[in-house]
Order: sequence, then structure tokens, then C-alpha cells
Amino acid sequence: MGKPVKHRNKWRIRWFDENGKRKSEDYDLHRDALQKLREHQAVVGEIRRGLRSPDPPKKSFSDLCDYWMTNRASRKRDPKDDQSIIRCHLRPTFGEMPVRAVTVENIDKFVVSREHLDPKTVSNILTLLGSMFRLAFDLGWVLKIPSIKKPRVPLFTTDFRYLRTKEELTRFLRAAQDEGEIVLVMYALAAYAGLRAGELAGLHWDDVDLEQQLITVQRSFEGPTKSGDVRYVPILNPLLPILRAWRLKCPGRLVFPNEAGNMHHPSASIFQEVLHRVLDAAGFQRNEHGGKVRWYIRFHDLRHTFASHWVMNGGDLFKLQKILGHKTVQMTMRYAHLQPSAFKDDWGRMGEELSLAGAAVVQLPVGK
Repeated sequence: MGKPVKHRNKWRIRWFDENGKRKSEDYDLHRDALQKLREHQAVVGEIRRGLRSPDPPKKSFSDLCDYWMTNRASRKRDPKDDQSIIRCHLRPTFGEMPVRAVTVENIDKFVVSREHLDPKTVSNILTLLGSMFRLAFDLGWVLKIPSIKKPRVPLFTTDFRYLRTKEELTRFLRAAQDEGEIVLVMYALAAYAGLRAGELAGLHWDDVDLEQQLITVQRSFEGPTKSGDVRYVPILNPLLPILRAWRLKCPGRLVFPNEAGNMHHPSASIFQEVLHRVLDAAGFQRNEHGGKVRWYIRFHDLRHTFASHWVMNGGDLFKLQKILGHKTVQMTMRYAHLQPSAFKDDWGRMGEELSLAGAAVVQLPVGK
């Protein structure tokens, strides 16, 4: 066993940790140095025999944020959501803290400070935080993952916008036609097939089978689709003649090329400024609050329009799930309340007309 050695005005101890890395510390008194040396050597012996876990490295939460963005978020199809959550919420709150010092109490205080946000937003933030702590545990940076309690989020939310009637949809597409044929066809395909903006931008004519009335959706702005899967979408009858006519006028590789013949990018005017002009021309009211404009719909809401009208016209929810590419039917169930026959089969479940003593109208007694 090593001994403390004199070093200037201190007593220095040296030992090897459980990984064989040389360590040293200095103490004023010989007895203190000797006691600490024995403690360190005992800890190393217990760790090597599996009797205790090694102390986690001294890493800050900012270190964890950096590791996550470099090694995990970078492998996602779109890391912008993680980047935004870390920049706006997690790093400002926990960044300077040692990652192993973040407690349940710290997280609960953070949740309270975000009560002004939508519960779904808070839930998304905490989901990322939990994933980051599981990574920290796997890296050995923490010995325990703190318990994270998420706010309750309604399973079947109806908080989405869409063109609610056939009249609204027709009025919208007529205004789109005035902006140009490519605008009409793209907006019609979004509203009658539920494709996302990136899926429309990346659509090739090789993906469109007009004879079988089927579209193969397999790419988006940056490569694969949002889920990473290939899916198949039917070309409904109202859409078929529009696509056939457009195929003759646009014979290139892309179904919706920009003016240069290339793929539209996410911030292209056809997804934003053009849409706003169409909404104004079609007479859809916009609201302004606090200097911000809330348009009647966003481009993504054309996807909601398709799903909503599919259900309102008696379409099957499980088929809709496959068409939209949802991983679970719970995502699709947000549209279930629009189904006109949702309770039709249940109307007679408890019998037919209620008859008591032959009375057509039964007056129940009123309590005193």
C-alpha cells in the first residue's frame, strides 16, 4: 500500500482508480492524507469486486445537451425540434447544474414554470428530458434516473383546423386555380390524399400509378418520409382527372417542380405566401392578435381536411391510419368524433320505445 509523501507544504497521496487511471490529492496533515488514501483504495477494491458502483464523472447538464445534439439528435430525420427544446427550455434551466444533481424537485419546479404552455408542449419537453436522462444513465453519468411526471394530455384531441364543408373546400380550390394550375393540383392532392408538404415536394411521377389509382409515398424534403416508411395512398375519383391533365402538362420527373425544375424547399412560397393569398381570395377570415396573424388554415391543415372528410363520409378509421402513415390508431382517433354513424348501431341497444302504464309521456316525481 502506498504512503503519503511530502510535497512542498502538503502531504500528497497517489492511487489508481478502478479504470487504472492515476489519481492524486494533497492534504495539510499526514493523518488526513493517510485516511483518505485508505478510503480511496477501499472504494476501488469494492468497485472492482462489484460491491458498489463507481462515482459518475463530473458532467454538467450542458455537457449532456451537447452529447445529445451531436450523437442522438443528429441521427434523427429532423433534429430541429430537439434543438429548439434544448435551446429554449432545458439548457437555460438546467445547463449549469451537474447532471447528477438534477432532482425530482428541480424538474417539478421547471414544470410549474411552464404552466403557461400547452400540456402537449410540456409533455414533449419532458419526453425529451427523460430520453436524455436515460442516455446519461447508459453513459454512467448518473446513478439513477429521476422520476418525471408528465401533465395529462387528452388522448383524443380535436384541436386541429380544416376546411369543414364541401363548399369551403370547393371555394378554396377555385381560388387556388386562379393562382395557377400547379397550385390547384398540389392543393387538391393535399386535400384529397393527405400528403404532407415534403411528400408533395418529393413526389415523382414514377410514384403515381394513374391506372391503379395509387400513389407510393416514399420520400420527403430531406430523404425519407416522416416515419421512415413507404406507404400507399389511393387516388380518389375527384382527384383522378386533375392528375391526368397535369401529367400531360408536366411530363418531367417531379410532379411539382419549382420554376427552376427542382424540388420545392420547406420555406417555398407555395406552402406559405401563396396559400395566404388563396385564403384571402376565397374569403376565409383571418384573425390578428398581438401583432400575429392566425390564418384560417395552415398548409398542414389540408392533411387534416382530407382525414376529416374521409371520416365524415363514412371512411374506415383503420384504412385512414394506413393512408396517413400513423404508427398507432390513437393518432387517427382524433377524427373519430366526426363520424356521422358513430352511434347509429347503438340507438336500439337498450330496446325501443319506453312505455310505462301505457302513458306516452311519463312525468317523474319531483323531490321536495
